[in-house]
Amino acid sequence: MSDREYVLTLSCPDGRGIVAAVANLLAGHGCNITESQQYGDAYTGRFFMRVQFAAEEPSAAEDALRAALAALAADFGMDWGLWRRDVRPRTLVMVSRFGHCLNDLLYRRRSGLLDAEIVAVVSNHPDLEFLARSYELDFHHLPVTPETKPRQEARLLELVESYDVELVVLARYMQVLSEDLCAKMSGRIINIHHSFLPSFKGARPYHQAHARGVKLIGATAHYVTADLDEGPIIEQEVARVDHTESPEQLTAVGRDLESQALSRAVNWHAQRRVLLNGAKTVVFR
Repeated sequence: MSDREYVLTLSCPDGRGIVAAVANLLAGHGCNITESQQYGDAYTGRFFMRVQFAAEEPSAAEDALRAALAALAADFGMDWGLWRRDVRPRTLVMVSRFGHCLNDLLYRRRSGLLDAEIVAVVSNHPDLEFLARSYELDFHHLPVTPETKPRQEARLLELVESYDVELVVLARYMQVLSEDLCAKMSGRIINIHHSFLPSFKGARPYHQAHARGVKLIGATAHYVTADLDEGPIIEQEVARVDHTESPEQLTAVGRDLESQALSRAVNWHAQRRVLLNGAKTVVFR
């Protein structure tokens, strides 16, 4: 009988014996650990762990393992999750009119380079329907105005439920999500945005950066919270630039950085490598 691979993640107050207790439990249930990473945060007093292991396939064995983990979690005050590695999280991508991040994610999905299963695309504009359809994905045009925003977000939540979506990715979706939606989807929405030193907000950020003569541009992928663009950071990417590069060239470089940072963040989330640690993350790469 073949084994099935799993990922276990956990966080709890730091203390002695946690790693040993987890390893002994898994060994006692006939599991073989293939990868293990842990981190103790001296500033918060929290311990974080990700364990990848192979276990016997019968569902009864999995049920027994889950019950044992629940008992262990109660002893240590753990927040924990157990996932099968062969089940990719169902993902909905939201986009506006810039298609570079969406195109990158869809290409990676088709090429087997993305561990998330993209099931549909949602946009407040119809421009990129052709791209979604070319990958044989459902496309939902949900226009939004300040007056229709509550109805539009209610429809979005209906799609999340109907597609059984675990993760929502904002691939340059140029709308601010409501505080209520952020709360309902906490830890389940990833956004990408340009990040400069200094940070340029509003329209044409790369042109603003060019006007200020920046030497470094970048992009940040983070979880969405009610605090705009201040959610826990998952990944960042940067590139050096100089005075010879035009605003259009900076834009091209920036789009590459955005695509790279977002795809890594989505992959790490899908592989259960990202654990929330208050206002920041622990990423087991």
